[in-house]
Amino acid sequence: MNQIKQLRKKQSLKKSICCYIAGFALLALFLSGLTAFVCDRATQNIYDSYPETAEKYYLTNKNGERLGEGTYIGKAERTLSDRDQKLTIALELIPLAATPVYSVLCILAAAALFYRNRLKEPLMELRRASERIAENNLDFTITYQSEDELGQLCTSFERMRSALEQNYTEMWRQIEERKRLNAAFAHDLRTPLTVLKGYHEMLQSSTDEDTRKTARTMSRHMNRLEHYVDSMSHLQRLEEQRPEYQTLDAGEFAETLKENAKSVCEHAGKELLFEYRADCGHVRLDPGFIMQVCDNLLANGVRYARTQIMVKVCAADIFRLTVADDGPGFSEKSLKNAISPYYTEEKGQAERFGLGLYICKILCEHHGGFLEIRNTEGGGQVLAVFSVDLSEETGR
Repeated sequence: MNQIKQLRKKQSLKKSICCYIAGFALLALFLSGLTAFVCDRATQNIYDSYPETAEKYYLTNKNGERLGEGTYIGKAERTLSDRDQKLTIALELIPLAATPVYSVLCILAAAALFYRNRLKEPLMELRRASERIAENNLDFTITYQSEDELGQLCTSFERMRSALEQNYTEMWRQIEERKRLNAAFAHDLRTPLTVLKGYHEMLQSSTDEDTRKTARTMSRHMNRLEHYVDSMSHLQRLEEQRPEYQTLDAGEFAETLKENAKSVCEHAGKELLFEYRADCGHVRLDPGFIMQVCDNLLANGVRYARTQIMVKVCAADIFRLTVADDGPGFSEKSLKNAISPYYTEEKGQAERFGLGLYICKILCEHHGGFLEIRNTEGGGQVLAVFSVDLSEETGR
């Protein structure tokens, strides 16, 4: 039995389905023949149940004695009852109808048996594997072993899973290593900066103008390094931060965003256009995440806007925050790289490290959303989307 199973697993699916179809075709042919034979016998039994009505003739010898059993000359038709006539007609039709019925049933049986024996197990194995991979769970093994096409597919799937597991492990190792290196770099850089600040103060007190000029140049570069170290530390904390959901009144939270945006625009001398729409009374989200994203987008917008900033807030199954300006918009290069870390087209500004949009992207993704930048007819536009925790506490 085990040898038969092994041979069956080595057989290709094409040959296997042909064998199943051929076997069940023979079964359908046998059943059709058997049905015809049974119906013929039943019909003959019905006719045999009626006696012969013609006269019987016998051969006789010279003494007038009968020889043999005799024979009927010119048989007369037997008269069947209505019930038996209908039954004989049905028995004649049954073999004609049974052949296609047996053929269909045997085809269905061949398909069902082929699926159960050759397809069900590998397909279930592949489905479970794909679901686990979709859940980022690679800690499993595909155990189906066969030399047919699906067995080869399962083997390829297992190699892919193993490669993904190795790549993910290496990727997480590199990420953790990068985090440790960034933290160590930021920590170790503070000590020489402190020493340089001390020398800077000494140089500033010099009576030589060239020395003081050199000290001012040093000051600018030290401030840039300090901002860089702070941004690295802040980014490290952001990557580990997760949202803390709170149930908020959608209208009140939108009003808070409006007041914050108004303050930023007034300080920058820009006009604010604010639009709010809500399909719910309450939302459940992390206000700190959204406020930080809003601040970064506003700071980016007022820097490039000519006269006005447009802010749109939409609260529904998702929370959408759109900030647009009437400036020149994003360049082609910026559209591709603006949300990458440390990307900036501004040169010579110590406080700009190209982390604003990247930080917004991280916060949106941690909140179950995304960040999208685009150009409109009026200027640049950034869309921040946050998922909303839909629970009974939202009152919806």
